[in-house]
Order: sequence, then structure tokens, then C-alpha cells
Amino acid sequence: MLKTPAAREGTDPQGTTIGTDHGSVKIDPMLLERVLVLCEQGPRPRAVLAESHDERVLRAAGVLAEVGVQPVLIGNGPEIRDRAKRLGIADTDGWSVEDPAVLAAGPAGERIRSSAERKHPELAEQWLADPVFLAAAAVKEGLADAAVAGADRPTADVIRAGLSIVGLAPGSSLLSSSFLMRLRDGRYLGFGDCAVIPVPDDEQLSAIAIATAQTFAAITGQPPSVAMLSFSTAGSAQHSDIDRVRAATEHIRSSCPELDVDGELQFDAAIVESVAKSKCPESAVAGHANVLVFPNLAAGNIGYKIAERLGGADAFGPLLQGLASPINDLSRGASVSDIVNVGLITCLQALTPTARAPQPTKLTAHTFTAK
Repeated sequence: MLKTPAAREGTDPQGTTIGTDHGSVKIDPMLLERVLVLCEQGPRPRAVLAESHDERVLRAAGVLAEVGVQPVLIGNGPEIRDRAKRLGIADTDGWSVEDPAVLAAGPAGERIRSSAERKHPELAEQWLADPVFLAAAAVKEGLADAAVAGADRPTADVIRAGLSIVGLAPGSSLLSSSFLMRLRDGRYLGFGDCAVIPVPDDEQLSAIAIATAQTFAAITGQPPSVAMLSFSTAGSAQHSDIDRVRAATEHIRSSCPELDVDGELQFDAAIVESVAKSKCPESAVAGHANVLVFPNLAAGNIGYKIAERLGGADAFGPLLQGLASPINDLSRGASVSDIVNVGLITCLQALTPTARAPQPTKLTAHTFTAK
């Protein structure tokens, strides 16, 4: 098992590239350190990796096992271990392999049947044979702590399985998403929502902000400071879109008064101290926000990709928010490093009490349903 990012031979000076028996894998140092600490304090987290047929997933399972996570793979045990051996992954003793037929015949299958009967009885048999639905049911039934899927499936499939099988968390009214961004200077930011809700109304936008703050706090251990972004700062312009951001900010202040939040803020006012002093010197958030909430999906999706592709930031996600248990999505172009880092994030969400993050005292009334 790895001890620390810096203790592993082959680590680069920033402690982000870890040499393993499975090749060079870029593991985020903060995520690795936090998972190692939590593993020392309790049992190893169990993470389901739904797509065991994928070479990238098997290689990621080997790395996750090495750093203290117990991978749970869905498929035929001898076949999976034989493929792993051919890939040069010699040690699979720490893996748990669940046969899909056995899962479907047990409590996980009963969970899927029960969920299907409520809304989609015609899909029950299809769901029982689907590794993404089986992964969600394994988490719901306590066979694993968290799940990661989407290496070869669209985001809608992962969302559908999460909502249908796991459901929304108590007190949650909305499924949304965020990205954890690691900037080139080592700072971390939370970006929400970049993948799920196209045009949130003011109450949905406030729910996204609170959920993104919770996600950021659970993953990084840092107190969130939330900027509600717009093209105006503190009344410098007037528009109905700005009114929506202002209303969302007031909802947050009412429902989650302990959360540091301000809006509306332009991007530069939110993160650049000198600009903040000029545009909104009275703001306690402006200039040092670490959670950035975009006014709509277009802005968020474009924003995170600019930060990643032009700014050189690492983008981890989309991370699904609002589910009763942590289930996260992968890009179909995900690398082994991407799968490992999202796996570590998902374990952190499972192991970190939500009480450490800000909790709303009032609920909104909107629920997103994937099509």
C-alpha cells in the first residue's frame, strides 16, 4: 500500500504522478492523502466499479486496491482475474468480485425489482442484467459504500440508475452536479452545475449552490466560500437573469445561514482580491471564493472546459449531488487516472460525514428526473 504521495518512488516533485505496477498514474495528492488518513481510522472503503469488461477499469481497480480502497467488480470472477493477469495486474486478492446472476437473485435484485415495479415494470429484467443498475443496488443494499460508472455509458444512464435505485437523499430535492477543479497552482475550486440542470430557476440554483458547497467540503475538508456568478457585481447591471441569481442568494442565506455566500458576482470579483476590493469591498466572499456557482448549464460547462483546456486545470467529475449514496459518473473518454481520482472522491464522499458540510434548514420543491 502507498504510504504518502511523496514516499512512493517515481513521484514527481508535486507529488501527483505515482509510479505503480500498472504504469504511471496521475493521482491527486490531496485526494490520496485524505483517503489514506480515513483508511487508517476505519475499514477500507468499498467502491463498485461497474464496467469490469473495460481494461481501464481493471487497471484503475489495481491502483485503488494498492492505495487502500477495496474494489468491487461485477462479472465472472475467474474471467476478470484472468484478464487482470494478462494486463500485468498480478495481485487481485484485495478485489471483491460479484457475479451478476448472484446479485440479481439476492437483496440487490429485490431492490431493482421493487424500484422497477413502481414506475417501469417493463424494464425490470433489463435493469437486472445491467451492471450500472446492479452497482447502484449493491450500494443501496450495503454491499459497497460507493459506486463509479460511465466509462462506456452516457451520463443519463448513470443518473437514471442512481435516481431509480438509490433515490434522493433525505432533505434533498434536486439531483445536480459539480466538478472539483485543481488549478495549476495547487488550489482547489468547486464548479456547479456543469452537467445536469440546463436553466435552473432561483430555488434550483440555491439548491445547486448548497449541494456544491457540501460536495466541496466533503472532498477537500476546506470550509466553502460560495460565489453566485453572473455578468454583474453588486448591482452593476440590471436583468432578469441577474434577478434570478440575487433571489437564489437570498434563498441560501435564509435556508443555510451558516454558509458564506455572496452574489451576484462577476468571475474576477469572485476570485481576484484586488478586483473584489474595487468592485465590492464589503463582501466577505469576493476575492477568495472557492465554490463558484454558474447561472446556467451553458456557462458552467463552457467555464470548466476553458479552465481545463486553456488554464491547465485538472477537472474531476461530473460528481453527482443529491443522491442518498455516492454514485459518480465518468466521461467515456476517461483515462485510468481519471477513474482512480473519481474513485477516491467517491470514497471520500462515502466516508466523510455530511454534518461537516453546511446543511439547509428549509427544503425547495423541485426534483429533477432524468429522461
